[in-house]
Amino acid sequence: MKTQSIVLASTSPFRKSLLEKLNISFECAKPNTDETSLENESPQALVERLAIDKAMAVAINYPSSLIIGSDQVAVCDDEILGKPHTFENAVMQLTKFSGKCVTFYTGLCVFNSETELVESLVEPFHVHFKELSQIEIENYINQEKPLNCAGSFKSEGLGICLFKKLEGDDPNTLIGLPLIKLVHLFKEQGFDVLANQK
Repeated sequence: MKTQSIVLASTSPFRKSLLEKLNISFECAKPNTDETSLENESPQALVERLAIDKAMAVAINYPSSLIIGSDQVAVCDDEILGKPHTFENAVMQLTKFSGKCVTFYTGLCVFNSETELVESLVEPFHVHFKELSQIEIENYINQEKPLNCAGSFKSEGLGICLFKKLEGDDPNTLIGLPLIKLVHLFKEQGFDVLANQK
């Protein structure tokens, strides 16, 4: 049986570096997908749908591949929060999070473009924030500039200073790619990570 190529349907440097931990050969492709949520769509349904959409969006160029799609949102007080994009929005997000628990939902999909088999799931991760002062928030944003990160922080960096505790099955989930579940989905598709080491 020939080994299928692995494609990460993402241009995120964070997801790329996470997938590199598995020490398998893969390439990255940019998915052109509309990330607008549907009316009354739950955060979990949104990220699962977008993970599948992203994988399928690049499938046309990769006819015999296992394609990984992933999407993530932060939810606080039943409100979906995406990437802040501006300093002011980042301040607003972190001010809102102060002293609260924020749940990150990461949608994950592995799409086999040869058999058209879709495996997908949603992995939650809970971040408990400390009480944060305005100066702490502004100092953090100025230092790390997390304007392209859902929730306005980078947990793999200085963002760790913002937290009281983290709860979840896999710390990689928070950065954007749940590797434990990804290895499981690969196995379901007949791809064994340990048997395919470079």
